[in-house]
Amino acid sequence: MKTEERSPAGSIIYRHQASDKPFTPAQGDTASIDLISEHVEKHIGPIESVYHEIISDLIHLDILFVPPTKERDYMTLVTCGMSNLPMTVPEGAEAFRYAELMICLPASWKISEESFKSEEHYWPIRSLKTLARLPHEYNTWLYADHTIPNNNPVENYAKNTKLSGMMLTLPTAVESPNEFYTLAISPDKEVHFFNLLPLYNEEMNYKLKHGADALLEKLDQAGINLIVDPSRKNTCKKRFGLF
Repeated sequence: MKTEERSPAGSIIYRHQASDKPFTPAQGDTASIDLISEHVEKHIGPIESVYHEIISDLIHLDILFVPPTKERDYMTLVTCGMSNLPMTVPEGAEAFRYAELMICLPASWKISEESFKSEEHYWPIRSLKTLARLPHEYNTWLYADHTIPNNNPVENYAKNTKLSGMMLTLPTAVESPNEFYTLAISPDKEVHFFNLLPLYNEEMNYKLKHGADALLEKLDQAGINLIVDPSRKNTCKKRFGLF
């Protein structure tokens, strides 16, 4: 019997090997797309544009773009299609087989086809697309408090930042988080929405050692919110050998 690998804080560590799944063309589910889009517009705001995939592997994945408003001075991007397939969840977590992801960017972030040619602008969108496919490529799952490093060994997302991993959190950057968190697609399918919070490598290591609650407390004390800041303070950077 295989022994589970756990972090010092007690959470399970999943290690993924390179996927050998063949390319599997996928098409979008029109009914689900409509329901997810309506859900986003109800709880976040009008969708201004959609970044469509031309060729899709495993799942057809679109990115819904909600622009900033006077009341909400940041833009929101939400995946639409990750929930087309169920994730491989552990026993007891069957209610969380379906998920979508979101990320919040400052209003000044450059969003255009031209700017996306630069990884400095594109990495949050790449992260959405990469992580949305990860559970389906590796027969695993994503849930709140899970952390995923950028590559192995860990690499910074771009030249203009030392952020190098993502943590899934509950979607608190919406007006009614509890209502937005769950969308009932059908009697046997509930989609859950999670926010992506970029982390430094030191913060990911701290979370593995002390747990997600301890890290979230440090982030909260430092005033770190869910809006991406490529140059924000590293809350776990070692100083004189101490955190």
